[in-house]
Order: sequence, then C-alpha cells, then structure tokens
Amino acid sequence: MCADDATCGTPTWIGKGLTCVCFKRKGTYERICINLTPQQAKRLRRLKHRMKVYFDASRPDHQEALRALWAATYPDQELHGLISDQWKEMGWQGKDPSTDFRGAGFISLENLLFFAKTFSRLLRKQGGKRADWEYPFAVAGVNITFMLMQMLDLEATKPRTFVRSVFLQMLSDNEWAFDLLYCVAFVVMDKQWLERNATYMEFNDVLKSTRAQLERELLMDDVLQIEEMPSYSLLS
Repeated sequence: MCADDATCGTPTWIGKGLTCVCFKRKGTYERICINLTPQQAKRLRRLKHRMKVYFDASRPDHQEALRALWAATYPDQELHGLISDQWKEMGWQGKDPSTDFRGAGFISLENLLFFAKTFSRLLRKQGGKRADWEYPFAVAGVNITFMLMQMLDLEATKPRTFVRSVFLQMLSDNEWAFDLLYCVAFVVMDKQWLERNATYMEFNDVLKSTRAQLERELLMDDVLQIEEMPSYSLLS
C-alpha cells in the first residue's frame, strides 16, 4: 500500500522482478510499466536508431541537412561551402561543423534543424534583452541533445528512473516527443542564461540547472504530455 503523497517503488527496485511501479499523478496513483507497449517499443527503437547514427560529412543526406540548417538560420545569406568560416557565425567552434558533433551524432543536427524550422524567432534570439555574453548557438544545441540523452537514460535496457518512464509514456502519444523536449530545453536554457547574465564559462552550470528544471516539470502531477510542461509556453 502506498502512503499518501509518496512514490510507490524506487528506481532501485526496477528490474528486480516488478512489472510496474506507481507514483502519484492528479490525485491518483498511475502505473509506469517496465514492459513497453508495442507502440512504445517501436518508437523507442526508432529513437535509439537515430541516436546511434554518427554524423558523416561524406553522406549526401548529412550534407543536405547542414545546408538546410544554414538556409533556415540565414535565409538571405548564401553559404559558400560546407567548410567555411561562415559556420562560426552560427556558433560552431571552427569552419568545419562536422568536428563538433562528437558523441551527440546526427540526431543533434536533426534537433537543431527541427528547432530552426519550427521556432525561427527564438533561433535568432529576437526575444528579450540579450546578455552581454552570448552562448554559441550551434554548440549549445549539440550539448543539449547530449544532455537529454543522459537525462532520459534511453540506452538502458529497463527503466532506471521515473523521468525516463514518464518520457516513454509521452513518446507513445507523440513520436516527436524527443524533438519537442529538445526545443523546450533550448528555451529553458536561454531563459536561465539571460536571468543569470551568464558568461560562457558558466555554460555547464546553466545546462545542469536546465536539466534539473526539466526533470522537475516532467514529474509534475498535471504533466502528461510535453505540451503540458510549464516551460512549453516559452515556445509561443
């Protein structure tokens, strides 16, 4: 029997014979099951596949994705080449963006492109009073992808955290849940950056506090979908 306002089960129990654990949502206890539904399993496999694709500068589709990112970011400025000093304007560390993907892989470019096409106003940092010190947009985006991979623990065979289990429930409702969560993470990070008037040396601290806020919101009683997270409103 679960005590009132308590979580029934802990992450350390998961994988030791239990098929479900429960936690309190909207005044009742909801179950998060280890055994995924067929739809959850299918979408998780697809997401894991995306995560395992490394960026390959020799692949035409990867080259095209980079060009599409440039076009979405700077629609009125012609790109001179896939290796160019122009990329530094977007916040890559050098003139060859392919060297910045590292562990985050091709999905980090997909995330950047999704964000750029869907929320171009935010991409150009047009809202609010900007900080004296700005973070590099592209490198920040790659780091956010990597942070979400770690936070959601998607490579685990079985759920080890409630955040991961909650996300899998969201994924069953929306196969673009990871991409939407990425966009929320980006605007949360940007907001915290401005509120702190942070410097580039504080980027890791801002990223950690961004992760903490996302985890809190994902476990809130009334949050059953990405769109119900309080910070989702920052995208409007």
